[in-house]
Amino acid sequence: MAWAPDYITSAQLKAYVRVDANDTVDDDEIADAVTAASRAVDQHTHRQFGQVAVAEARTYTAVYDRHVGMWRIVVDDLGDTTGLDIQAAGGEITTYTLHPRNALTKGRVYEEIRVPLSASVTPTGDEGELTITAPWGWPATPTAVPLATKLQGSRFLARRDSPYGVAGSPQDGSEVRLLARVDPDVAVSLRPYVRDWWVA
Repeated sequence: MAWAPDYITSAQLKAYVRVDANDTVDDDEIADAVTAASRAVDQHTHRQFGQVAVAEARTYTAVYDRHVGMWRIVVDDLGDTTGLDIQAAGGEITTYTLHPRNALTKGRVYEEIRVPLSASVTPTGDEGELTITAPWGWPATPTAVPLATKLQGSRFLARRDSPYGVAGSPQDGSEVRLLARVDPDVAVSLRPYVRDWWVA
């Protein structure tokens, strides 16, 4: 899986909107809708649901939180701790906890690393820059994400036939305004996965 991939295929979106698999007239538009809908899911949730192919090094800033008495490092989503390596100016940090606690057992990912003051190596100064190497991302895409992508993709496809942002007919009571935000059902299905990035 790649970082920020398309969450469904064109064939899956075709099937969802009931377009015959042999009908290739709109293949380019369908492919565009798949990618646009995938990125709309990312934007709505403030995260992506892919995973890097191999562990990679990224730079983060640790901030001391006096309320919890620990250094807090807000990181990209981390669903696999294999090869996790945290390097500070003073060397490798080996004493830490991952948060939210028990995330992996609940089908979620870690979003934060905390380092106690008692650790043999800690970030230094008021703010400490660290290099963290890990296989960032989600090992498996949550079930709600492909469904949300299908819903939003079908909405994007319908937009072509509703240039003024209104689909359906007011005469038969099927008028729907296509608002400049994700489909309400997409928002509901993705609610458990919206990430609120913590700011010190």
